[in-house]
Amino acid sequence: MRFAVFLRNVNLGRPRCPSKAQFEQAFLDAGATQASSFLVNGTLAFDAPAARARTIVRSATARLHEVCGLVEPAFLRRVDALAALVQSDPFAAVDRAAVYECCVTFTATDAPELPPLPLSSRRGDVRLLAAAGGNVLSVCYKLGNTPGSPNAFIEKTLAADASTRAWNTIVRLVAKYA
Repeated sequence: MRFAVFLRNVNLGRPRCPSKAQFEQAFLDAGATQASSFLVNGTLAFDAPAARARTIVRSATARLHEVCGLVEPAFLRRVDALAALVQSDPFAAVDRAAVYECCVTFTATDAPELPPLPLSSRRGDVRLLAAAGGNVLSVCYKLGNTPGSPNAFIEKTLAADASTRAWNTIVRLVAKYA
């Protein structure tokens, strides 16, 4: 089965972050039969038996801690579930010209529930639209020089870790790996 993992606050090759080779090798050493980094933002697709996927992620992130000091959380999703999300076209009603970015934020599947949605940040630069299964769909706006951060807003609201990707990243990942 094919999985995607999303690590928080990773930019491959930067301090305390793995290189692409280290990132992929950590997953292969942990038992993945295939591992491919996607972009440089801590996104990776890998193949493994479904029963072993979480163990592989735990082992790989422990190895990345040993190799480069990485201490960020990882969020696991099945690529076929991401494909179904993409197929549902959740941002179809959003005027893309009116927003800075459409995003999906990954939280632990057992993270606290968000307040009723939609929910906007105090500054009005992030609007959470929907949430299910640890996936939070949002839009962000650029006010002044700074775009809103769905990740920061969700982490503050839930008091829990999260990792955000632009919606287009998920669409491209699904196109390549589904």
